[in-house]
Amino acid sequence: MKIPHKAHVALVDGERFLFLRNDGQIFDPKLSKVEEPDLEATNFSAGVKHQDQGGQISGSTDLNELAHAAAAAEWLNAKALANAFDELVVVADPKTLGEMRRHYHKELEKRLVGEVDKALTHEPLEKIGEVLANA
Repeated sequence: MKIPHKAHVALVDGERFLFLRNDGQIFDPKLSKVEEPDLEATNFSAGVKHQDQGGQISGSTDLNELAHAAAAAEWLNAKALANAFDELVVVADPKTLGEMRRHYHKELEKRLVGEVDKALTHEPLEKIGEVLANA
């Protein structure tokens, strides 16, 4: 995957959110941490579609994780509207990415240059760069 020079990367899961920047080249990303926002998960309606009894019993639905995904998307929306970045790649596990997509603002969608559905928040930055380069 092409990660443009100075493009930002949002690395998200149900608990953690890292905002990174590619200081390397398009096919050889060198990621650096810009910020790790402390999000307040307030949108618990985000997981309404996941509140089936089966999901609750099996524990496969965690409303806190889905609310965190919604909060991450809202944070990215605010940054996009403030012109804080031009290009963005979102990397998140499939459930988080699906929830985030439901909350993307049109301005954020214009700035998206890619999405990767992988859980990488606990990997070192070098490994994340390799995965993105090979995606």
